Amino acid sequence: MKAINKYIIIEKVTEEVKTESGLLLSGEDTNEFRYNKGIVVVPGTSVDTVKEGDIIYYDKSSGHTMVIKDKKYTIILERDVVVVL
Repeated sequence: MKAINKYIIIEKVTEEVKTESGLLLSGEDTNEFRYNKGIVVVPGTSVDTVKEGDIIYYDKSSGHTMVIKDKKYTIILERDVVVVL
């Protein structure tokens, strides 16, 4: 599997979100956040800002989902990445 140009193949990460008081937020509450978390599987040939294995936050309205070899991946553009951990 190889990403071309500025595309990045990622796996979405679902995380439990706790408030400062220790409350767990439901899936509906976390849908209100603008950004999703993911792990970079394959950066594209022209991507400079991330590398394989990086944990990122990206705009949740961007990209699309594909099934490759029976596994779901999300394909986004480099410009949709807002934070690299």
